Amino acid sequence: MTNPAKSAYETFAPGYDEFTSANNYELWLGEILLAELERHGLRHGRVLDVGCGTGRAFEPLLKRDWEIVGSDISPAMLDRARAKFGDAVPLTAADMRELPEFGAFDLVLCLNDAVNYLTEDGDLERAFTRMAANLAPTGLLLFDVNTLGGFEDMYGAWVETGGVFERMLEATGVEPHLHRQRHFTPEQLESALAAVGLTLLAMLGQREEGKEILLSPTLDEARDAKIVCIAGVCSVPFR
Repeated sequence: MTNPAKSAYETFAPGYDEFTSANNYELWLGEILLAELERHGLRHGRVLDVGCGTGRAFEPLLKRDWEIVGSDISPAMLDRARAKFGDAVPLTAADMRELPEFGAFDLVLCLNDAVNYLTEDGDLERAFTRMAANLAPTGLLLFDVNTLGGFEDMYGAWVETGGVFERMLEATGVEPHLHRQRHFTPEQLESALAAVGLTLLAMLGQREEGKEILLSPTLDEARDAKIVCIAGVCSVPFR
């Protein structure tokens, strides 16, 4: 059976970079998220980018001399990344629920709502298990998910059916095609992390005001577009 996320991004790949061109990864990841990770003890070194897509996160990481390994479920998205970055980043096609062990990483990333594509029961725990298997003992996991506000306000075309949101997306040169994402509550995220031996270190609300990206320690699903989570293997929880 074809994986819906793989099918969606095999179709979306030619138009993805144009569709997401307004996303400022240097500001978001390079200046804001890495600084937040450093407050939680991030060590500079090796990073695994899970769901890396066309490599939108690579430039700010390479600029800061990170050694990057990337994986994505869509070979077509990885082809776009290779065209931009050549051999600078080793890339592997992999479902995050069956992620190989690439090594011990100081940072594992899963950005831009990739986790929301895990729509079946147990998917979240399976993916977190594989991400944890790639963490160094002091490594950190960073991921984000869409809030209810993110689905309802930022993506008004999403239609909810039983906790799963659906939307037809199109871009230049790309036919309309279906994307399916699941909403996860903060409690579900923390429980799934704990179930695989990961400790939640921070759960932040993220929103944009003008050109600013704001992180708040007080999460509000109506106000914030995303939940940003930081977790580790053996650390003090955020509460």
